[in-house]
Amino acid sequence: MQFLDDSLHVENMDKVVITVAPYGPEWMPEDFPEDIPLTMDEQVQKAVDCYDAGATVLHLHVRELDGKGSKRLSKFNELIAGVRDAVPDMIIQVGGSISFAPEGDGAEALWLSDDTRHMLADLTPKPDQVTLAINTTQMNIMELLYPEYLEGTSLGSPAFQAAYSEMTVPAGPAFVAEHLRRLQASGIQPHFQLTGIHALETLMRLVRKGLYMGPLNLTWIGIGGGFDGPNPFNFFNFIHRVPDGCTLTSESLLKNVLPFNTMALAMGLHPRVGNEDTIIDHKGDRFGSVDQVKQTVRIAHELGREIATGKEAREIYKIGVQYNSIEETLAANGMAPNRKPGQKNMPLSGV
Repeated sequence: MQFLDDSLHVENMDKVVITVAPYGPEWMPEDFPEDIPLTMDEQVQKAVDCYDAGATVLHLHVRELDGKGSKRLSKFNELIAGVRDAVPDMIIQVGGSISFAPEGDGAEALWLSDDTRHMLADLTPKPDQVTLAINTTQMNIMELLYPEYLEGTSLGSPAFQAAYSEMTVPAGPAFVAEHLRRLQASGIQPHFQLTGIHALETLMRLVRKGLYMGPLNLTWIGIGGGFDGPNPFNFFNFIHRVPDGCTLTSESLLKNVLPFNTMALAMGLHPRVGNEDTIIDHKGDRFGSVDQVKQTVRIAHELGREIATGKEAREIYKIGVQYNSIEETLAANGMAPNRKPGQKNMPLSGV
């Protein structure tokens, strides 16, 4: 992204699109019963409460009554329908792993199979977005989950720690290409969850080949364990490489969520909060999803930024928009055109 002399002036920034992830699939309800919803009615109400607090994108997973993450797409259909009815303007963003939680002690932490995840394109009602990782990557969420934060929670279990330490994100070339084909055919926008510059570069190559022709909404994930670590220079280098026409959201974990979201807000970017990312505040005290949204709204207002409504967030994300050619996609996302035969130096738009 390019920054002009007045890029940090709030009048030149989009309104803030707050993503909330309030279903925390790595936790069990007893880890934070005041915040982690269990019944279907509670899960719908959590979305409503987050929307009323200022969040306009709902990162959605589903929980079964036994407290475990649901792997049944019928339950996703049920929750999507409930949220769509209760808060119709909220952007519903389904987590592309479906559920990565272990089934029990000794079980592995696994994303579901390629064929099962492809079925997200057939959810009814359709979500607005499905998250999509690029490149198979280690996802050791335990690397930066310090023991003092886990005491008294299910993640204090050695069995769960071992399972989550070995988790990987399966997102190889064949899966990504087919998943993009199916999502686009269903009119569902992918939201790209990127683990570092290597993932961004692969995505840019896919766009240049025409495998995806739509708006680029990106999240940078700084959680370590195979992803970028929570170092501001990782974040700034990523921002520097992102095309000008993209939207970019910051995601980190635990005590890193607040500082990274504050940096994002100051630079005209967008934040993500919720108990999937942290269940504590900067002091280490329990901190629920709705309160995280409210805090983000306060900080945004202190910086002079306005919060997008649901309808405004849909315009910023260009929900429902697809492009008709590689050239149109590149131009709309602020990318240089592909090189024509014999063309020297960097191709320029309109030249």
